Amino acid sequence: MKVTFDSQTLEITPCGDYYCATFESEDMRVEILRAENGKMDLLIDGRRVTAYVSSDMAKRWVTINGHTALLTKTSGAKTGVRHEHAGGLTAPMPGQVRSVAVSVGDAVKAGQTLVVLEAMKMEIRIQALRDGKVKAVHVTQGQTVEREQILVEMED
Repeated sequence: MKVTFDSQTLEITPCGDYYCATFESEDMRVEILRAENGKMDLLIDGRRVTAYVSSDMAKRWVTINGHTALLTKTSGAKTGVRHEHAGGLTAPMPGQVRSVAVSVGDAVKAGQTLVVLEAMKMEIRIQALRDGKVKAVHVTQGQTVEREQILVEMED
């Protein structure tokens, strides 16, 4: 999900039971403490923040400390998807692993296909975003995966 504050973009990605956020090249950990009736209590890098959410069913706005931002959901449902969060490449949508082209310890180049998924009769290639080394492979051929599930972890 992307949020735009005064032309600056905040990228928010699920990371298990919390969210990873990046704003102006700064990484943050965001936890939802409570959400009800358009109000959310958040813990952002250990600091408690209250956010107010409103919607007209087509768009959603979030207000934090007097700053309002429009939320937009990003889609990774295209061929050649490069979907990453917190050092791991993730599934852009639910699907089935058709092939795994790497193993732990393999050196990879930016753009190299690591995993091929099939979802909704589409072939989705999960590719390395940069040169690096495979730290962990969390899937096997034939396995069914959920959206945002970590497939492969990379390290520099």
